[in-house]
Amino acid sequence: MVHTLVIGGGIAGTAAALALHKAGSDVTVYEAHPDAAEDIGAFLTLASNGMRALAQIDASAAVTAVGFPLRSMRVLDDTGATVAHVPLGEAGDPLLRYRCLHRGELATALQAEAVRRGIGIRHGARLSSVQDTPDAVTAHFTDGSTVTGDLLVGADGLNSVVRHGLAPAVRPRYAGQRVFYGCTDDPLLAEENAGESERLTMVRGSGTAFGYAVSPAGETYWFARVAGEQLAAEEIADGTPGHWRELLLPLLRRDTTPAAGVVAVTTDRLMVTNTMEIPTGTPWRSGRVLTIGDAAHAASPATGQGASMALEDAVVLAKCLRDAPGTEAALSLYESLRRPRVEDNVTVSGNISRGTPPPPRPGRGVHASRPGDDDLVRHLDWHTGLWTEAEDSTPGSRPH
Repeated sequence: MVHTLVIGGGIAGTAAALALHKAGSDVTVYEAHPDAAEDIGAFLTLASNGMRALAQIDASAAVTAVGFPLRSMRVLDDTGATVAHVPLGEAGDPLLRYRCLHRGELATALQAEAVRRGIGIRHGARLSSVQDTPDAVTAHFTDGSTVTGDLLVGADGLNSVVRHGLAPAVRPRYAGQRVFYGCTDDPLLAEENAGESERLTMVRGSGTAFGYAVSPAGETYWFARVAGEQLAAEEIADGTPGHWRELLLPLLRRDTTPAAGVVAVTTDRLMVTNTMEIPTGTPWRSGRVLTIGDAAHAASPATGQGASMALEDAVVLAKCLRDAPGTEAALSLYESLRRPRVEDNVTVSGNISRGTPPPPRPGRGVHASRPGDDDLVRHLDWHTGLWTEAEDSTPGSRPH
């Protein structure tokens, strides 16, 4: 049985562990943080493709136990007028509906499911380096401990130690926007937005992209994307919710939309981050080492696809390792299937954040076609083989 070391117990890493375990691998997850609640202040939305990936590794129930579904999206212009109201993804299928939840809640739910299945998770294990040989791969941790396995999957996020070992010159780069995240349970706001549950509202402001959703419990989750210079790490660390609120409100008050009112009543649950991305073309693998998720292809959050793409990674990787005749063939197949799709997301999301008009493509908005969309259901379906499909493709198209 293949022994796989997964570095990083966030969304990508724990989902990969669940998928690899289902595929028959012996998996252990090594997480640097002492618990699962990293980045609890930010929230995210899982799109239908991410929810489909979760269904293939039997993790739907674990995730739908937290957060709340989103069935439709309303779009407002800078005057507050509704310019569109459309279904979100595969809203008709309860398992595939978009879902809004805290990043920390998602990580905790996935880790709890992994533990329930007998997958080992070691917290407080901070990676320092990786030693890759033809016969095995060894992870070295900052506490002096080591562990050896047959494959190492680096799911250690934007500032990946695993990626640094593969591509020392690659650094995350700023994508042109700061993102503010907030949450409020203000009762008057909840009363005003009664009936808004299960709907995402996007506001195309004159200088700010704003979005919010109201939970069944009356909490309003919101984000704002604002163009500007990259914030220094010290400024982010020292900033207070009040400071960020007062920085954002004048920008939102230029328009007559609900955005300023939502932010004005957000008192303590408010944070800001820089939008960052990994340059396309970055090496993902060498020998027995592979990066996935944000470690390989972090994108700005403008398309809202980061977590969902990471969940796709997990399923496709496990299926490639299950189906292909050997690790090298599996990793080559994985990269050939995943790189066009996820790097398109990096490019499109970066263009949105920088205000660069995207090239035309079939569909619009959340319905726009991405590379791999036509094949996604088949690639994620646990019962379809990926290697046989590669063998049956046209001559010369099989990954090397």
